Amino acid sequence: MTEFFGRVCGVGEAVAWREQLRSDGKRVVFTNGCFDVLHAGHVEYLAWARAQGDALIVGLNDDGSVRALKGAARPIVPFEDRARILAALRSVDAVVGFSERTPEVLLDRIRPDVHVKSAQYREDELPERTVVLQSGGEIRLAPHLAGSSTTDVIARIVARYSQ
Repeated sequence: MTEFFGRVCGVGEAVAWREQLRSDGKRVVFTNGCFDVLHAGHVEYLAWARAQGDALIVGLNDDGSVRALKGAARPIVPFEDRARILAALRSVDAVVGFSERTPEVLLDRIRPDVHVKSAQYREDELPERTVVLQSGGEIRLAPHLAGSSTTDVIARIVARYSQ
């Protein structure tokens, strides 16, 4: 059944795979996030990101970096499960974990052609902007589906089950 999944890999494997794609003339897209409690907004975002090139690598915050970003109660879904769920999506070709709060170190290693972030951010505010541009990549901002965040989903679950 693993033939239906993209790859979940370490940084070294992701870099080697990206270099193979580059030598084949493929355009590699990278995005990153926590992707805790996957929802329709995530799926739309990842499909949009994948459409920007020939392959999509998702940088996935490990559990420690999710806690640092979102608080002690998160993630709801552990890293290994989040990685497998993402890898099962048709739009995702590879998933690679990282432990930092933001993906600059990983981006410096992978050097994608395109880095995608949500349009809820401004390009000039992205901490990873410099490393992407220095390696010759470009940044594209994906449309943001309002009202579809993990925080919103968790709030709906809590509200329904606390009645």
